[in-house]
Amino acid sequence: MTKPAEHSWTHAGHGMTDAEPSLNTSAIATGLQLPAGFAAIAEDAELGPAITNNLAKVEKKLREAIANSDPLADATSRHLVEAGGKRIRPLLTLLCAHLGDASLPAVVQAAVVVELTHLATLYHDDVMDSAPFRRGAPTAHEVWGNSVAVLTGDLIFARASILVSELGSRALGIQARTFERLCLGQLHETVGPRPDEDPVEHYLSVIADKTGSLVAASGQLGAIFAQADPAYEAVLVEYGEKVGVAFQLADDVIDVTGVKVKSGKSPGTDLREGVPTLPVLLLRKAAEDGDQSAVALLKLVDGDLSSDEALAEAVAGLRAHPVTAESWVVARKWANEAIAALAPLPEGVVKESLSNFALAVVDRAS
Repeated sequence: MTKPAEHSWTHAGHGMTDAEPSLNTSAIATGLQLPAGFAAIAEDAELGPAITNNLAKVEKKLREAIANSDPLADATSRHLVEAGGKRIRPLLTLLCAHLGDASLPAVVQAAVVVELTHLATLYHDDVMDSAPFRRGAPTAHEVWGNSVAVLTGDLIFARASILVSELGSRALGIQARTFERLCLGQLHETVGPRPDEDPVEHYLSVIADKTGSLVAASGQLGAIFAQADPAYEAVLVEYGEKVGVAFQLADDVIDVTGVKVKSGKSPGTDLREGVPTLPVLLLRKAAEDGDQSAVALLKLVDGDLSSDEALAEAVAGLRAHPVTAESWVVARKWANEAIAALAPLPEGVVKESLSNFALAVVDRAS
């Protein structure tokens, strides 16, 4: 493993201009708020400040990593970073690092890598999904067009690749395999299930690739670069895969519960855009099995949802149908399996926080 380098990168237009003020890590730390499920971290006198300070370093380095002397590249790359976000993936990297020596400098760099990789995929996903908003702000393709948005995602992934290459061949291999799964997940979502494939199983496979893979890599990299017991890696990979799936399944249900969430995504957005989610897939299965209420509701869901009135009616119908409660059961099953996977970890704040996060994923305000 090579030592993380100090970057100038001016030969490729990288880095901030001399006129740009340096970000103050302490000021960033003061404004940070840990996501739901991580209260045990904040309450721990030693772990709390350590995690918060490292998250602030991640935030500072994220902005440094995407800064570019080219005005357009700089503006487009900053777009999502400055829109905010929960920073779940780098938080998991930093948290899992406390299973070893979390003070090692490569830990923060690994956390930056996973968030940059995540950000890159968001630019691509928003183009694929024609999403108008992300984190309450217009998506990059709405502002600059599809081509610029896709190229910005590529640029950010290139920055992530530069950083991960400095961490050594093993980290590079983990990131490459993870990115392969992210792409395959998007591809399989785009083409849909094969005629002989169960749509629900296909969907679970898609979100395991699109969401679970990077969450799994986040915890694994934290353990690796903190030089934790190698036996913990498999535990964190299994946990990350399962909690990532649970997170996406919960998002599916939240889309039809009738509450506008903080991301700026209105209820029924997935329905209107025709995105296959678990409640709708279960509704189709129920209709195929002869459930007449599902048949009637499916006609509404598959109809013209361009008007707010039609969308509200579809959301209300799906929310009241048993498939929505069934979807919560499936999401909680994945969360419980994630918690069970943590059994080999030592008792303490790290294990408690990972467990609480899995519970919080499926108990979000809905």
